[in-house]
Amino acid sequence: MRAVIAAAGTGGHINPGIAIANKIVEKEPDSEIIFIGTNRGLEKDLVPRAGYQLLPINAYGIKRSFSIQNLKNLYATYKSIGEAKRILEQFKPDIVIGTGGYICIPTALAAKKLNIPIVLHESNAYPGVAVRMLKNKVNKILVGFGDARERLNNQKNVIITGNPIKIKKLDLSVEQKNKIKQGLNLSLDKPVVLAFGGSQGAQSINRSLTEIIVNKKNKDYQLVWATGQEQYDVIKQELKKLNINIEDIENVKLIPYIYNMEEVMNACDLVVSRSGAMTITEVATVGKPAIFVPYPFATENHQEYNARVLQGVGAAEIILDSELNSEILNNTIENIVLNKSKLEQMGKNTQRVVNENVEEKIYTQIKGALLKSIA
Repeated sequence: MRAVIAAAGTGGHINPGIAIANKIVEKEPDSEIIFIGTNRGLEKDLVPRAGYQLLPINAYGIKRSFSIQNLKNLYATYKSIGEAKRILEQFKPDIVIGTGGYICIPTALAAKKLNIPIVLHESNAYPGVAVRMLKNKVNKILVGFGDARERLNNQKNVIITGNPIKIKKLDLSVEQKNKIKQGLNLSLDKPVVLAFGGSQGAQSINRSLTEIIVNKKNKDYQLVWATGQEQYDVIKQELKKLNINIEDIENVKLIPYIYNMEEVMNACDLVVSRSGAMTITEVATVGKPAIFVPYPFATENHQEYNARVLQGVGAAEIILDSELNSEILNNTIENIVLNKSKLEQMGKNTQRVVNENVEEKIYTQIKGALLKSIA
């Protein structure tokens, strides 16, 4: 298969694209795959690191406000249709795959002009502007959540597949969980709360957690807290002023980033995080109850829509960013993590939204769109 994957901006768009590419290569080792993106987003690092060629075009996301820069970006994005078209004409793909975001618009419109079949994947519960704009111009739209299908008017070309993710559920024994806890210098007899805000961290979550540990409110539970690389030193200095050594806090393992996230998430009892599509899919797949603090400035407020998918099945609590403080966060944590029956039931409820064999389903739909176009 010769495929072009349009993915740009954030890991939430790029990582699904890479997962889809990997699945195609697994099923068809002779496949040739290239990515279309930009020179600005995470794709310039993630795509080559995954072993794929990235060809950039000069496309931009358009803000909903009037400015000279916005007009310039709009014009550049319009011109990038031609840039994408030249790439497609030269590479001659069998199919074009987009994983949401602004890069899909010029790439899909170029593919449409060349009569190349197009499949989009939408990871969020509330479909983005690009997917909504292109829904009648593409062959198939694959979605991570049933809510997204409903918001696309249940069109026949919309199929629920789930989101492709790196983190999977591990059947860890008690001994294996204890080994992971010991590696984090944690006690074996207190519940573990995993808190993180993405690679850059989340300031509001970090602020509330700082107050929790400064006031020693977490005496009945332990925290594995990934602050984000940029905020680690800031928090370290704040705690130092209070004579608290960041590397030696009771019931707390405080680190910039978690590299073995799959192990830690499987070993923990509760997750506190933002609610990007990949995060809530991973949390549900692993079967952990969660407290979500949606990022308030996400486009279309999609993080809150994502979080409500798990809240709706009784698997998560939501604290809005504007309402978050240490007291509310601590009380919510304790109400879940210190209630074993509630903790267990919330974990079981996650399975109501989990999709199995996601990458296989996506590959099957892509292959079906390709074969249908040939017929």
